[in-house]
Amino acid sequence: MDQAYISGTAVIITGGLLHDSHAKTAHGLLRAGKRFKILGIIDEKHAGSDASDFVEGTSKGIPVVQSIDVFIHSFGKPEYAIIGMATKGGLLPRELYASIQNVLKNGIHLVNGLHEPLNDLDELKPLLVGGAKIFDIRKPKAFKDLHFWQGKVAQITALKIAVLGMDCATGKRTTSRFLEEQLNAKGHPAEMIYTGQTGWMQGADYGLLFDATPNDFIPGELEYALYSCWEEKRVDILIIEGQSSLRNPSGPCGSEFIISGDLDGVILQHVPMRKKFSGFEKYPAHIPDILNEVTLIEHLGTRVLGITLNGEGAATEQLSKYRDSLAQKTSIPIIIPMIEPMDPIISNVLNQKL
Repeated sequence: MDQAYISGTAVIITGGLLHDSHAKTAHGLLRAGKRFKILGIIDEKHAGSDASDFVEGTSKGIPVVQSIDVFIHSFGKPEYAIIGMATKGGLLPRELYASIQNVLKNGIHLVNGLHEPLNDLDELKPLLVGGAKIFDIRKPKAFKDLHFWQGKVAQITALKIAVLGMDCATGKRTTSRFLEEQLNAKGHPAEMIYTGQTGWMQGADYGLLFDATPNDFIPGELEYALYSCWEEKRVDILIIEGQSSLRNPSGPCGSEFIISGDLDGVILQHVPMRKKFSGFEKYPAHIPDILNEVTLIEHLGTRVLGITLNGEGAATEQLSKYRDSLAQKTSIPIIIPMIEPMDPIISNVLNQKL
């Protein structure tokens, strides 16, 4: 896939989920990105509103309309339409087939981050003859392009920091972006290594699609991304976007980042009001105590340099009360990155170089 080739104006399809964390791809693209210029949102449920009504940190002026036809009539034809939400099983819901077909009928390219490869759907194949293409972002790399871990990570002199989470969909990528931006603004060259489709869609130059990579190659692909970025850009700090969480039973992730990435530290993202793993509220497991998770990370061989809080489901007073309580139990700096600068955590990160 030629990353430089896929770029241009775009609308995002959110299927009635713009208000929900399942539309995290849409939320990320609305907040930041250099690959696509986002012109609007296709969401029948929220038509007539502005994207900023639902997504914190988004500028006004991104209209939400009910269909691609309405958007074209009012604002012109975009080059791309992006599927901007996660779905059950990673499949394209039947209720979105008509919307996707209409996009392709209009000659608009479709960017698909779902697990299901839409190029394989018989219902869509006849619509690809008019110039529109489907880009299945999660299509695995060819075998010849994959890398085994070689130990080259030990040659990297840049700091390697990961933003891990207590669960999936906690805001790890957004916090990684904030950290990258604030470090660069302070004169400390930093680069985010993406590990999911949204990071790629935002235009990050180095990374891997974690859940589209065969398990045996994950350590090597991570090392390749880290080493390539360090060798080519010579940044001081490499920031790895985490996925899921260490103890999420539906997809545990993080230990391979700590161990294969030879990390110098971790920033741990948490949603305090969330007690059960997202999507598995009936499963007999709870999100562990955050300081217990800190201990686990230390046992895996690195330090937690900061804790970042996502205020989902919490009133401002609740979030502040939780932070005050946690601060009495640990000296680790605790930040709410959507509303506060990350200076105390950045100081901890920079101290790793001393």
